[in-house]
Amino acid sequence: MDKPPRRMSMRSDLLKKLAMAMLLGMTAFGIAACDSDDGPAEEAGESVDDAADETGDAMDDAADETGDAMDDAQDSAENAADETGDAMDNAADETGEAMDDAGDEMEEAGDDMEDEAEDARN
Repeated sequence: MDKPPRRMSMRSDLLKKLAMAMLLGMTAFGIAACDSDDGPAEEAGESVDDAADETGDAMDDAADETGDAMDDAQDSAENAADETGDAMDNAADETGEAMDDAGDEMEEAGDDMEDEAEDARN
């Protein structure tokens, strides 16, 4: 089976983190609503502030992770390209050497044939 593209996984991870941040924010809102020291408007404002902070932190973390994943993918692609280039250079060198060797052997065979033909004439 083919693996799904990494881009879809990163988006999925980002959406999961955002959903988790929203859930935490709503939970914080619910917990803050139970505190009777502050007025309802102040409690709601604090809960919204907390949720916004948590959501912002989660988004920052997701952006950092996405950037790191993209850097890793770029490094992997560059390494693969370098390795492919090296392998192609080696193959070209080996092919050239094999062709030189074959040419030398053909020249030697031609020389041997000339020698045999001359010996046959004498």
